[in-house]
Order: sequence, then C-alpha cells, then structure tokens
Amino acid sequence: MKKTADYIKRIEIDSLWSGRRHVVWNLQPGVNILSGVNGVGKSTILNRVVKQLLEFRDMERSLDGVTITYSPEDADGVKFDVIRSFDRAVVSSELLSKVSDLKLQTELDLQLYMLQRRYLDYQVNLSNRMIALLTSGDKEAQQRAQEMVGEKAHFQNIVDDLFSPTGKTIKRDENEIRFQQYGEVIEPYQLSSGEKQMLIILLTVLVQNHEHYVLFMDEPEVSLHFEWQQRLISLVLDLNPNVQVILTTHSPAVIMAGWQDCVSDVEDIIVED
Repeated sequence: MKKTADYIKRIEIDSLWSGRRHVVWNLQPGVNILSGVNGVGKSTILNRVVKQLLEFRDMERSLDGVTITYSPEDADGVKFDVIRSFDRAVVSSELLSKVSDLKLQTELDLQLYMLQRRYLDYQVNLSNRMIALLTSGDKEAQQRAQEMVGEKAHFQNIVDDLFSPTGKTIKRDENEIRFQQYGEVIEPYQLSSGEKQMLIILLTVLVQNHEHYVLFMDEPEVSLHFEWQQRLISLVLDLNPNVQVILTTHSPAVIMAGWQDCVSDVEDIIVED
C-alpha cells in the first residue's frame, strides 16, 4: 500500500534559469509564502512543483529537475489541490465537453461546478462516518457526531459572514451550494469573481475532511477584497488545521495578519552556481 505524506519538507529545482540558478526551499508544515517582484519566477516555481506531483512515477523522486522531500521521508506522494485565481472565459472545447451546463462561462465557474460534485461526495462521506460512529458503541459517539455536523455548519457560517454585506446566505436545505439574497435564489455562477474565488478556496479545504494535504495557491488575492485577503490564511487553517499552505503573493494584506515569519523571497531560496 502506498504511503501518503503529511506535508512537503523540501523542494529542490535544478537549473531553473539557464542552468545557473537553482532553487532550494525548506518548507514548514503549516504556512509557506513565496514573494518577489513580477517576473522573478514565483509562479514558475509553483508550476514546476505541481507538474512534478502530477507526473510522479513510483521510485522516481526527481523528475524534470524537481526533487521533493516529504514528511515522513518514506512516503510515496502527497494529496494536494491547486487554486489559480484568473477568471478567464472558458474557450477550450476540451473543457466545455466535460460539462453540459450552459451557465458555465469562465474557468472559475468550471472549478465551482467540479467542486459541487466534491461537495456532494463530502456530504455522503460525512453521513457514512456518522453512521459508523453511532453504531460503534463508542460512549462519546453522540457528541462526536454532533461535532461532525458542526464542521459543515461552521463552513456555512463562515461563508454567510463573508457575504453578509451583500445580503447573501447559503441555503441550508439543499445539498448543493446555492444562495438566498433578499428572497431570490442565487446560483454560485452568478457571484462576483471575488466571491467565486473565496468560495472555491473554502470549499476546496472543507471537502478534505481535516486530512493532511497540500494546498497550492498562485496569487489568491486577485479579485479579493482587502479584508478577505487579510483573513484568507486564517480561514483556511480554521477549516482544516492539517493543511499545508504553499502560496505566491504580491499582496502585503495576505501576510500582515501575523504571517510575516512564513515568507520567503525568491532570492532567498536561490543557490547560484
């Protein structure tokens, strides 16, 4: 059976810039923020790591010049998600062929569509876990089952709080995510780009069921209100304390709520030949 890592300890990339400069980035189990001026290579580093994880083959710890060290070190891989923030129109026929919903017009819409499916799976899994717990004979089963129910309600409360200035609240009587706004039903595809972006991030974290995994985010602050940028990391860790966050950013607001010690400048992780 393959062993899944809790988090990534170290990323090394050989010859990122014409063979002269190499990346060595030692990571924390929690929050890791990569900063730097435009064009310095933040997104390139993130993309190379994600590409390696997607193409990882058994017994190959180094692929395309990228070496990843896990914790524990004998792990075979790691669970991860990638969130990119640019809300471009869906023009790829390959992407459009995956869905039949004509309401989907942008890449954020497509991400929301896919997350709706994962959200349904999450709820089925939650129900199964509760049934198994309540039939286990555990003396604390009732209390622990209530805590499980509370996870979903906590997510809904967070979203309601974030969206409260516009009067939107999640409909609690439906299995898919929909909103009420002054008596009208709102589909998630009708949200603003910033609202979609925040909903995507929080849903992605929720459906992991508090498991250890890695969340890559490339400039998540795009389209987010200043206050949401400040709260972003704290909200992610609130929903899942076991997530390792690896993100790139240009925004001081993302780090100003106590995450300064988690920041690495690209120049700080470069090793020159």
